[in-house]
Amino acid sequence: MKATEQLKKEHSAVLLMLQVLEKLAEQIGQGDLSPAKDLPAVIDFLKGFVDRCHHGKEEEWLFPALEAAGIPRQAGPVGVMLHEHEAGRLCIREMLNTLDRLETQEGRTALQEAAQNYIQLLRTHITKENEVLFKMADLKLTAAQQDDLYEKFEQLELERMGPGQHEEYHKLLHQLMEKYGVKDLASL
Repeated sequence: MKATEQLKKEHSAVLLMLQVLEKLAEQIGQGDLSPAKDLPAVIDFLKGFVDRCHHGKEEEWLFPALEAAGIPRQAGPVGVMLHEHEAGRLCIREMLNTLDRLETQEGRTALQEAAQNYIQLLRTHITKENEVLFKMADLKLTAAQQDDLYEKFEQLELERMGPGQHEEYHKLLHQLMEKYGVKDLASL
């Protein structure tokens, strides 16, 4: 598997969790606090799987490889992706800041806004990476470079998340998908 294929596969999981977050935030925004107990697990997925692992692979290995291959950071696609990663981290912090205020309408509204901002940001970000950046990577990087990146991605995942954590995140994702009625259209 090419490194970019692994990242696209991870994007599929992220998009599914964004659907879960959307449903969960909508229910909470409407005053149903029963989904609030799942919110810490969703945020952990976003911080662990999406940011620490997935974005870590891009920031530590893919983006530098693209820069070395001539794709610019400043005023270029790599810089845009890095900026969007930071914007996503801010949205996650905003969601975390609402957890102790969900009993109030203000807290529920703040959660819903932060979640929607994150969802919109990540959906657009993923499209840009899948449709533009990864295609550039596939053109610029050799098969050997892709293989090397894939191995580095695997090592980063093991170091950042530990053995079996990737599978635990996928298990959580599938449990929440079932609970909130999210369907994986790719597997239908």
